[in-house]
Amino acid sequence: MIMRPGQQLLLPANPVFIWGSMLLALIFNMLPLGRAPWMPDLVAVVLVFWSVHQPLRVGIGAAFIFGLAMDVHQTALLGQHALSYTALSFFAITIHRRLLWFTVPSQAVQVFPLFIAAHAIELAIRMITGGIFPGWALLIAPVAESLLWPVVSILLLAPQRRAPDPDENRPL
Repeated sequence: MIMRPGQQLLLPANPVFIWGSMLLALIFNMLPLGRAPWMPDLVAVVLVFWSVHQPLRVGIGAAFIFGLAMDVHQTALLGQHALSYTALSFFAITIHRRLLWFTVPSQAVQVFPLFIAAHAIELAIRMITGGIFPGWALLIAPVAESLLWPVVSILLLAPQRRAPDPDENRPL
């Protein structure tokens, strides 16, 4: 792949770190903070991040499993989060090559429609099955998830950053 000028070469991602960050996001979502409609879904943010940066390791199957775990935890309709996360992962993998050419703030703008679509899928399933409308505060969650994108990018790419002091034996 041709790199942009000034882009730093990253080390390979450690699979233990990838799956550990996914499990940590799942545990954070499962904290008993009370589930408000405006709260960002950290599993969705981390899932999109790894689907963009490591599409061969984290894909639609992992999204489905984490979605089922969230459904069971929240006692939601079985498959509600699973379908949402699966669609989210599919669309993230679809745009991953294009998305990596942009800066991190531009990436946040471009993943915003993905988060809106994921919440729309969850809301549609909830409403079709006779659930109540959670209110317009639901529109805050995709915005918060997009605002978390730069923070998650910095934190999850930190272990892959190379030493910034190249020398004659280590030109990269």
